Amino acid sequence: MNTTAGSYALLGAKVPRDATVAAKLRRAGAVILGKTNLSQWANFRSSNSSNGWSAYGGQTYGAYYPKQDPSGSSSGSGVASSLGLAFASLGSETDGSIISPSDVNNLVGIKPTVGLTSRALVIPISEHQDTVGPMARTVKDAAILLQAIAGSDPADNYTSAIPFNGTLPNYLAACKLGALQGKRIGVPRNYIIKQENSAPILDAFEAALDVLRDAGAIIVDNTNYTAFAQWAQSTAETTVLDADFVANLASYLKQLTYNPTSVKSLADVRNFTQSFGPEEFPSRDTATWDESLTLNVTYGSAAEWDAYEYNQYLGGVGGILGALANYSLDAVVTPSSVSSGISAIIGAPIVTVPLGAYPENTTVRYNPRGNLVATGPNIPFGISFSGAKWSEESLVGFAFAFEQRTKVRKQVKPYLMPKTELRDVAGGHYSEHAVIHK
Repeated sequence: MNTTAGSYALLGAKVPRDATVAAKLRRAGAVILGKTNLSQWANFRSSNSSNGWSAYGGQTYGAYYPKQDPSGSSSGSGVASSLGLAFASLGSETDGSIISPSDVNNLVGIKPTVGLTSRALVIPISEHQDTVGPMARTVKDAAILLQAIAGSDPADNYTSAIPFNGTLPNYLAACKLGALQGKRIGVPRNYIIKQENSAPILDAFEAALDVLRDAGAIIVDNTNYTAFAQWAQSTAETTVLDADFVANLASYLKQLTYNPTSVKSLADVRNFTQSFGPEEFPSRDTATWDESLTLNVTYGSAAEWDAYEYNQYLGGVGGILGALANYSLDAVVTPSSVSSGISAIIGAPIVTVPLGAYPENTTVRYNPRGNLVATGPNIPFGISFSGAKWSEESLVGFAFAFEQRTKVRKQVKPYLMPKTELRDVAGGHYSEHAVIHK
């Protein structure tokens, strides 16, 4: 199937083999149904586009309110999984692209440690932050998928850092009702930013802390991030992503066995995008690429390394890793709407679980482009467990223990449901354990 990042620039291009994660799913017995739409180029093109839109795929909508913003970049993966169009899906995350669409589509999403799952033949943004993970309706379903795709791959040298001596943890077995008993869970209050329209989320979050306490967790409040103010002002992440993207995209394009538009670089892709009408330029600009191409920092340079090292401080000693160490925590917990950034810059894992939905009296508010409902009645939101690198086994257990005590997903219903089953179009025998990957 075409792998396009939602762009006509890659329509018809061919890759030499399946992406490693897709090949692993096949070996595990999964039936891959198809590919889903995404925010074009994983939300790494425009300053004025909309989540869930791509030139080739059109506009994806969430199913919990008319014209709902599905979030991104793994928008179609979120909607497809939430509606049961597949058993589960895969998304990719650089900073928020699994957690955020899972958050607003009433899903469990696992953003793995960078290197736990292979990125080979996944269209990249940044080798330092990209990761591939599952999006599913239950923690157990997500754990099953994670088990299938995790592990080393010679085609992605970041997977050589996996520390488990060739035997991965059993993520499904980690799903225990008592997983929170005696665990120290931190609440970094200075990281939980009070945003506009966040009151329902914050109220549900406070109630969730009581659920965690009742499950045996020790809630340690005010485990604040000491470098939070510096992180909030930092441009180091942008520097790393811009530098990586120019080089990492060129490396991906070089692997194509057939390249009908002959794009070999980000500059080529930008030129194509700006000259091909269906790409909707300039209505949807190329501001992110313009920045990447004019940045006076190149991949592997001392300047990029300095930015990367600063990220390791902001997210490490000055961020989540410092809080984990300073307060002897097993994990931190936050609303999913704010969870991704501090973990993204150090490549650390997050698991999000459904927490609630906006009440019926919520004022409808649109995204900046004006074509999607960003906040409205019945739009879901989640809670995230975040931890140190390679701590997925613990985080899955915490998420499961919370999920089983709340079962929020079953209480929040889409306004729209599919009326056609796979059996209606496929006929004959089929597997209910099917997977969509992006």
